[in-house]
Amino acid sequence: MPDPDERGRAYEAMRAHASAEMAEEASPGRQPDGTVRPSYWNEVPRFLDMWADHEKRWPPRSPAPVDHSDDPLGVDVATAEAASRTLEAEPRVSADVQAIERENDHGGWLEGFKFRLKDEDSLKEKVTRKLEAESGMTAVETLHEVSDAIRYTYCFQLNAYVKGYYDIKERLESRGHEMWFSKNWWIHPEYKGINTRWITPDGQRFEVQFHTPESFHAKHHVTHNAYERIRDPTTSRRELRELHEFQKGVCSRIRVPDGAADIPDFRKEGF
Repeated sequence: MPDPDERGRAYEAMRAHASAEMAEEASPGRQPDGTVRPSYWNEVPRFLDMWADHEKRWPPRSPAPVDHSDDPLGVDVATAEAASRTLEAEPRVSADVQAIERENDHGGWLEGFKFRLKDEDSLKEKVTRKLEAESGMTAVETLHEVSDAIRYTYCFQLNAYVKGYYDIKERLESRGHEMWFSKNWWIHPEYKGINTRWITPDGQRFEVQFHTPESFHAKHHVTHNAYERIRDPTTSRRELRELHEFQKGVCSRIRVPDGAADIPDFRKEGF
């Protein structure tokens, strides 16, 4: 089985050099007026140009540094301890996730595997923002709720997506992992995919996302920076409107797998 990172790079190279005929064939759907709906891949250059234009009008800003000099909330110590536990647990979780990639019956593959660990600085920023927004919690309690310190993404082609989702879910459960949350975003206008959260038998939380090649590419390569700006509390309302419209435009070209919108949301009581 090819290394997941190598496969991802090979896929990107293939996508970048795909002919217009291949892209058109991949998205033959028609709109209500009978015209051929432009494929996502044909629209990517336009989306990237739109984003470049947005950055000219709204230049990127350096994020304000988070001051941990005196660490009154105990974020540094708690995050370092949590990061250490995560590093210890990750190899076991990754071994299961990679084995499932090899074993699944529907051609699913891992994307972005090298980004499976959230770095310590990102954890600190996430915890600090949450503590500032919500009083009454400690840094340790907040870190316990972080579900994506370890995260994975499985991709499936459209015709295998729904069966692939249930296949991966069953295989993770057979290894003792418990899904405690699942959110279906396929009907959302600004994001496509399914995000699930899991807990290992030892209590380590991790995230698994389910995408198609189009939805993963859009999230990772086209709308990621827009998403980060939307999360930034200093972003103006005027720019926010443009960012939301940009995400809607991109997602409107992503094909929804048959039956994907019917996969139910889930949250285990007590989590």
